[in-house]
Amino acid sequence: MDTALELDHVTRTYGRGPHAVHALHGLNARLYAHSLSAVMGPSGSGKSTFLQCAAGLDRPTSGTVRLAGREVSAMRERELTRLRRERIGFVFQSFNLLPTLTAQENVLLPLRLDGKRRDPVRARRMLARVGLEGRADARPGELSGGQQQRVAIARALITEPDIVFADEPTGALDKDTAADVLGLLRESVSAYGATVVVVTHDPAVAARADRVLRLADGRLAEETARVPA
Repeated sequence: MDTALELDHVTRTYGRGPHAVHALHGLNARLYAHSLSAVMGPSGSGKSTFLQCAAGLDRPTSGTVRLAGREVSAMRERELTRLRRERIGFVFQSFNLLPTLTAQENVLLPLRLDGKRRDPVRARRMLARVGLEGRADARPGELSGGQQQRVAIARALITEPDIVFADEPTGALDKDTAADVLGLLRESVSAYGATVVVVTHDPAVAARADRVLRLADGRLAEETARVPA
């Protein structure tokens, strides 16, 4: 299996001296391409810091992060910005849609920011894939929470990224809607070959993931792989 993401002895410390906060302690982790991986743990376990360092949003204090074979932790800020725009997709708990833009315009936003040609047909096709056919002209305020998260997933996939990071993507949704969104993330792996890393506290995510990493006090406490049925 190809490695999509590798963290090698990653440490992240905030502050100095006796008041320093050690969010990650020499963390080693390897996640594989074309799979759904869940990163779990209680509050303060290091889940958010894991995502920040893995996605190039924060730099580790020490250690290395490699994404699709490229050392993210050694890149300059301009390189990181381009990497995030071209090779990484993001899905957040709060959706992060622009309220003045339509669903179609929100989906095309990553291409617009990167100066690439915006293809409305492609955006509508992506919206149809996530179950929003006919809602391309709706604005976020006209959509339910689950529908907004579907737009966010379409936006994350429009650039065909190497990896999608989803930060508590079901946290703001009711149980049934959360299950639908989780199924959509699962489908993006099986149908479209995406690589998805979900940072979550939801055990339902772990039940659908190919691999589960459980963090505790900034360390990898347990790693399990799903046994095919």
